[in-house]
Amino acid sequence: MATIADLITKRADDPSTALLFEDESWSYAELADEAATRASLLASVPGLEPPHIGVLLDNVPEFVFWMAAAALSRSVVVGINSTRRGPDLANDIRATDCRWIVTDTRYQGLLADLDLDVPPDRLLIIDEEPYAERLLDHAGASIDVRAEPADLLTLIFTSGTTGQPKAVRCTQGRLAAIGVGLNSSVDLSGGIVYQAMPMFHSTALMAGWSPAITAGVPMALRRRFSASGWLSDVRRYGATYFNYVGKPLAYILATPEKDDDTDNPLEIAFGNEANPNDIEQFERRFGCTVRDSYGSSEGASNIIRTPTTPRSALGPLTDSVRIFNPDTGEECPPARFDAAGHLTNAAEAIGEIANKSGPRIFEGYYNNEEAEQQRVHAGLYWSGDLAYRDVDGWAYFAGRSDDWIRVDGENFGSAPIENLIGRHPDVVLVAVYAVPDARVGDQVMACVQLRPGATVDAETLDKHMKAQPDLGTKWLPRFVRISSNMPVTATSKILKRELRAERWECQDPVWWRPQPGAELRPLTRADLTAIREEFERHGRTAALDLV
Repeated sequence: MATIADLITKRADDPSTALLFEDESWSYAELADEAATRASLLASVPGLEPPHIGVLLDNVPEFVFWMAAAALSRSVVVGINSTRRGPDLANDIRATDCRWIVTDTRYQGLLADLDLDVPPDRLLIIDEEPYAERLLDHAGASIDVRAEPADLLTLIFTSGTTGQPKAVRCTQGRLAAIGVGLNSSVDLSGGIVYQAMPMFHSTALMAGWSPAITAGVPMALRRRFSASGWLSDVRRYGATYFNYVGKPLAYILATPEKDDDTDNPLEIAFGNEANPNDIEQFERRFGCTVRDSYGSSEGASNIIRTPTTPRSALGPLTDSVRIFNPDTGEECPPARFDAAGHLTNAAEAIGEIANKSGPRIFEGYYNNEEAEQQRVHAGLYWSGDLAYRDVDGWAYFAGRSDDWIRVDGENFGSAPIENLIGRHPDVVLVAVYAVPDARVGDQVMACVQLRPGATVDAETLDKHMKAQPDLGTKWLPRFVRISSNMPVTATSKILKRELRAERWECQDPVWWRPQPGAELRPLTRADLTAIREEFERHGRTAALDLV
């Protein structure tokens, strides 16, 4: 079984291009040299075997160099999510035992005043002179590789139902095998991979870098995704392959269409969670093929679309990946629909995607046995994602469990958002939950119950939320509902299922942002009509029927 280190060392004398970034390029031989230099730097500090290196960077070459260095030195890269803030950011770093931090002056300020247990000499600022000087001391280091497939290579953060981060383990063997597997289904030979998804995300590593080095083709990096700059980048680099997660296709389609949009080298866009309408429009507008699938960082619940998959389905269920009732452990029956196509047996048909073989595939979370037990029990790997199947065995996504929210390809739990809203002295109860996005994924909605006699309005709550230093970049609610009597169980647990079912169509007053980032304003009847029409335009009305 191959390792990532094998893929790097076998091309250590290869002069062909490995990496493109802005006006610079590196060959595979140069990539191996850069990796060996950083591996030597790690080895110069004794007593840290194997070291965990937290990388807090945009998509810059240094991220790739450190991934390669970790592979050669049997070290571990922890991809730090740059949208995290304050105590949450500190917890990510400490919980994964990072003893080195690699960052730049752009993000250095996020680490100020955080207790990270990282000595100053192991905080590397890549755009400052001392960093270059330290690398120079190790330039020309030889490559001495003893890597094994079971060596842990990277920890990739996701979010759990409690809102606490979970670091998914990914070994050298697994990441290399993913690259081999993708190359067996998508021909990357002679092409160029365009990478605009963040390198701390599994999509960038598993659907971008690993397939690129497996095929021995260049990967073109962009610091951050830009819808307006996407097509010019594709043309500039000659990109034939682009990977995505979430809404990038929608954002690109929102740019002004031009007559020559098909004049580009792109052949394949590969990713997950794209809206079916967007897939069709993207293929037409840019003259390429979109390969959309369902999967997760844990790698144990994949569903692959086939050419005959119905337009709005995830793909076919397999003998291993099925839909189960999480309460009974029994497989859910097929969905039934009325003449209008509405799901009539949602309560029994909707269950959780689970994998009978998942316990063998899932490599676990780092130092989080409780989270692992939530994922793997009763002989199954439980994805946390809800779905239903039709009589022909096609799976349809139905949302996430109560505390999962996914916005723009980012998973996070609701608990941290509830905590920061609940800091307001007039808030008695708060529930944060996912509501469907008109295109794909979720939007954040918050329901708040105020103390009796409080006169706080949505504008005040909005200012309060924005003032919180640990507010994640995707966390600001799109909809805010103020309720006088939130639904609760006999044990005072909030019934989020009821809140999600009612969404913004409820008796309580609701405020909303017509566009992400806009100011909150009251939701009107005209707005309700416009929202439903938007869902209809994008073929997502079924999402409004799910409870």
